[in-house]
Amino acid sequence: MPTAHACMLLCPWLLAGCAAAATTEDRPFSPIDMGGCQRGAVIEDGENADHQVIVQEGRNGYLYSFLDNAGSTVTPTAGRDGGTFTQSEGGANGSLWAARITGKTADGQNAYAGLGINMVDPKGPYDASKFSGVAFFARRGKGVTKVRLKVPDASTDPDGKVCTECFNDFGADIELAETWQQFTIPFDQLGQMPGWGAPRPGSIDTSKIYGLQWQVATPGSDYDVWIDDVTFYGCKR
Repeated sequence: MPTAHACMLLCPWLLAGCAAAATTEDRPFSPIDMGGCQRGAVIEDGENADHQVIVQEGRNGYLYSFLDNAGSTVTPTAGRDGGTFTQSEGGANGSLWAARITGKTADGQNAYAGLGINMVDPKGPYDASKFSGVAFFARRGKGVTKVRLKVPDASTDPDGKVCTECFNDFGADIELAETWQQFTIPFDQLGQMPGWGAPRPGSIDTSKIYGLQWQVATPGSDYDVWIDDVTFYGCKR
């Protein structure tokens, strides 16, 4: 399975025909090739400095942090522990805010922590089948460089009531640098991790996705992950 590196655009503002997406007339948004989509495809840009996605196109979900039960740490405090996600100052391409998680993973194979976005609230499936994939800006501070984008769907999320071995979501591994980079990741390049999970369908069901997650799983490691300007792209006509 190809990694997301093949789809990474390092300098989107140099692309001919690039459109600057915005969610309101006075809200800035980083230049991005929307692949024919209108600004309704934008999921979250952080510029409201709150923990809810941009409310449009049937999306009204929230950002959250999560972690294992093995001793990892995460800031902001995980939702399961009563935390409410907060944005951090200093977004991509000069914007004001971005989503950031910091902490340290526990030792052992079951260590993980991450940042997630639910598409709708209360949590439920969202039909993203008219889009080709997702795009976002990301960078890191000191520590872990490898992050996995995960896209829970009806076959892998327990709320879909299909999986008997859940959480092996379709996803792609990315390598972060200390400077902002744009990643564009087609849905048809996402795959499950080998060796576990049930069921194991041939491809993601984009008509029933539950959200997006950026997960670190390098044991015993500090991490500092930043995400900004998250959008669907490639509207199918």
